[in-house]
Amino acid sequence: MAIISKNDNTLFFFTPFFSFLLSINLFLISLLVIICSAAAPSSTVANEQLRDRISSLPGQPQVSFSQFSGYVTVNKTHGRALFYWLTEATNDPDRRPLVLWLNGGPGCSSIAYGASEEIGPFRINKTGSSLYRNKHSWNKVANILFLESPAGVGYSYTNKSSNLKDSGDERTAQDALVFMIKWIFRFPQYKHRDFYISGESYAGHYVPQLAKKIHDYNKARQEPFISLKGFIVGNAVTDNYFDSLGTVTYWWSHSMISDHTYQSIISGCNFTIIDNSPSCDAAISYAMNHEFGYIDQYSIYTPACRAVLTTSNYTTQNIRFKNTLLRRRVSGYDPCTENYAESYYNRPEVQKAMHANSTGIPYKWTACSDLLIKNWKDSQFSMLPIYKELIAAGLRIWVFSGDTDSVVPVTATRFALNHLNLTIKTRWYPWYSSGQVAGWTEVYKGLTFATIRGAGHEVPLFQPKIAFNLFRAFIAGKELPKS
Repeated sequence: MAIISKNDNTLFFFTPFFSFLLSINLFLISLLVIICSAAAPSSTVANEQLRDRISSLPGQPQVSFSQFSGYVTVNKTHGRALFYWLTEATNDPDRRPLVLWLNGGPGCSSIAYGASEEIGPFRINKTGSSLYRNKHSWNKVANILFLESPAGVGYSYTNKSSNLKDSGDERTAQDALVFMIKWIFRFPQYKHRDFYISGESYAGHYVPQLAKKIHDYNKARQEPFISLKGFIVGNAVTDNYFDSLGTVTYWWSHSMISDHTYQSIISGCNFTIIDNSPSCDAAISYAMNHEFGYIDQYSIYTPACRAVLTTSNYTTQNIRFKNTLLRRRVSGYDPCTENYAESYYNRPEVQKAMHANSTGIPYKWTACSDLLIKNWKDSQFSMLPIYKELIAAGLRIWVFSGDTDSVVPVTATRFALNHLNLTIKTRWYPWYSSGQVAGWTEVYKGLTFATIRGAGHEVPLFQPKIAFNLFRAFIAGKELPKS
């Protein structure tokens, strides 16, 4: 969440110096590609894929699709290695696109959230000992690649402990680019496959930033190395100013705060800066500690996990409004599934099956890293310039928003996107799923925006069928159904 980002101590601004560094990085990565091309005979590739293949996960139901997981080293000097999990498409995997999924935080695991409670093929049972099928898994229409990023998130690691305290947007994007290049050398069958990037929350930074890295990298080559076609993001952190203004507006318009507190925040906060005034901090603190009540800010109309409903959870201020607080759920869904993930992925037999934690990471696997969240260094103020550049480049871009999330709410996203000043192609209309209004959408020249009715921060968790239908339309390049 972008509104009170006290841990974002240093904003990342492009200067001629950083442009110079970018050109050096592109040169080094191009050199890496040449070296990898010369050093990766087919037998080596086959052995690497065989090494990463998952025969079966503990407690897993039988499936027909292939799975792979393991590590890709993105920086040998510091020993940074990123962990991935590929779930291939349930049918025709050789003809389906490749989709990378990233969760945000910054510092939260795509295995914990995207794979295990949103778009992945499995869910974890209450005992944390077995899995069951997700009938709305996105790998029905695409090969899904989950990445734990940056180093220090989940199973991903670094051998240089200071890396856990100096992560930021720029290095995260750069490491993700190196990961994708090296991963495709390990899986060359995906080299010319249509490729999309997806994610949610602070991945509203990760996704467009990586898309730009890949776009710039491809431009520097005679032919595209990664066949990037577009990206799709949900409840995405987009622009610090408009996100903050839109969030406070959502609080007030949904009766979460009083008129007096709303006016105090609007008059006392300057959303164009990171470190705000004491009066601003006091107004925000009062709203969260005295007016919100014991609600799940990520889904304001549904029960929270009672296991974490303690006074300390609500009285201790935290960057991005409790990113480590359980993001919870709707009636009919278990609000404590994050607990089950932490139980399951810390089991030695699970880690062995996934080829994870092979170096003996000196801490438990957790859904989010407090250390990374508290020490995040550079955070780009706005993604809108990147959107403009990638829209002009012709990428397919969709932005969706669950309308019961108060952390990165629909009002924040609409405020931000409105300032792109895009030409409307198809005017605002209700879109449908199973004969019911699933949300509302507007199609612009270069971007599609859609809401998902009754969904919180993690849209595919709250409305799995609707989210799947939205994703299927995105992959097909079709507008959402009007009836």
